[in-house]
Amino acid sequence: MDMLWQNETEMFAMMKEKLYTPVVGDILDAMGYYHQFLPQNIRPLKPEMKLAGKAMTVLMIDVYGPQKKPFGLLTEALDQLQENEIYIATGGTKRCAYWGELLTATARTRGAVGAVLDGWHRDTPQVLEQNWPVFSCGCYAQDSSVRTQVVDFRCPIEIGQVTIHDGDLIFGDVDGVLVIPKECAQEVLEKSLEKASGEKLVRKAIEGGMSATAAFAKFGIL
Repeated sequence: MDMLWQNETEMFAMMKEKLYTPVVGDILDAMGYYHQFLPQNIRPLKPEMKLAGKAMTVLMIDVYGPQKKPFGLLTEALDQLQENEIYIATGGTKRCAYWGELLTATARTRGAVGAVLDGWHRDTPQVLEQNWPVFSCGCYAQDSSVRTQVVDFRCPIEIGQVTIHDGDLIFGDVDGVLVIPKECAQEVLEKSLEKASGEKLVRKAIEGGMSATAAFAKFGIL
């Protein structure tokens, strides 16, 4: 099919406009990638939030008490975020918030397009007023400075059953967050666009009186 985007900014805009996680997840299943959704408890702060971008992976650990270098490599990780990247972090035992108002402002100002936390966020009203997508396990006000630190970034991480590499595509909406391996991203997106278009035809046929059995037999989509 003809390319529908000229650059990655257009590609990510197309994903948010035309695609949704269920259809992309179906394509990943069909291609043999069976474990690409992050755990169900990672949710957007608001249902209408969507995100699409490249992973900037972050690894965290628990610490106990004041540290020689508070927050570890957190500021370094934030300061090298690039346009169209998504800060995605995991590690530790969720003893405190991993994200908040000032981290949102830093990432947003650098051109990053979202954050995904395998943990809590805080400063909820101040994060929401920035109109920038954050997905997390929920809110918890406990500070991180004496409880966790970033030990590495742009490194492989695992969240649930999903291994995430720096630069993989991250796509999230109200139904969940999934990871598209960068080596197959173009094929996944092309097939997802085709399936999304097909689902519209199936719905129209069903609303026009076609049975589910007949629709599946004709279109192969349900």
